[in-house]
Amino acid sequence: MPELPEVETTRRGLAPHLEGHTVRAARVRQRQLRWPVDRGFEKRIAGAKILRLERRAKYLLVHTDRGCAIWHLGMSGSLRLVGAECAAEKHDHIDWELDSGLRLRYRDPRRFGALLWTDSDPAAHDLLAHLGPEPLSDDFSGDYLFETSRGRRQPVKTLIMDGRIVVGVGNIYASESLFLAGIRPDKAAGSISRARYQRLAEAIQQVLARAIEQGGTTLRDFIGGDGQPGYFAQQLNVYGRAGQPCPTCGRAIRDLILAQRNTFFCSRCQR
Repeated sequence: MPELPEVETTRRGLAPHLEGHTVRAARVRQRQLRWPVDRGFEKRIAGAKILRLERRAKYLLVHTDRGCAIWHLGMSGSLRLVGAECAAEKHDHIDWELDSGLRLRYRDPRRFGALLWTDSDPAAHDLLAHLGPEPLSDDFSGDYLFETSRGRRQPVKTLIMDGRIVVGVGNIYASESLFLAGIRPDKAAGSISRARYQRLAEAIQQVLARAIEQGGTTLRDFIGGDGQPGYFAQQLNVYGRAGQPCPTCGRAIRDLILAQRNTFFCSRCQR
């Protein structure tokens, strides 16, 4: 599933080719995505000038002079720039025809993604209004995590994966961040000290920044905005490595299920 770094990689890859350009026309071949694409969407976007691309959590916001398109890539969605001669395939559901001659094409085999439109500030949209701070922003810190976690018995991993607490810390990045911070993923959130939360906040920022720099995690369903796969998965310390030696101490990495998600950790290095 595309996470924050993958969506940010997509934004950075597409922005130079979209910003300042006009959408001449749009074609929706399949409206039945996670939420149906509005039947008036093609008329709204046709002739709109793209002002800027922004990311909020895992959402890609395409601001135009008429309103804002909100993309969510779901489990298997991706956005590509293709030439007009490139024929659409089975899972290519949406095209935007640009004045540059290129087409922005949305592909989604599982159809769990979404394309929505708002004439208002997207920050007030129901999908975005209740989200927590961006982990790479000044609003996120160890102090914030410490204060937010007081009195909570839930595992710390589920806390940092809660989009109402902080956005974009998906399963892979949560496991990797907790490893760097030396915190067991199943430790009660309310029992962790301020100093340890400071280390965790720094680890989250470090892991996400490195993943963005390297193009996101190499997952079967994601390809970067420039058509090249990401490479961060080559440097994972614990995720997906159950039974393999910890890169720090050599003890076998363990796995467990938390909130129905696979979780990986080192029982010696993380306490």
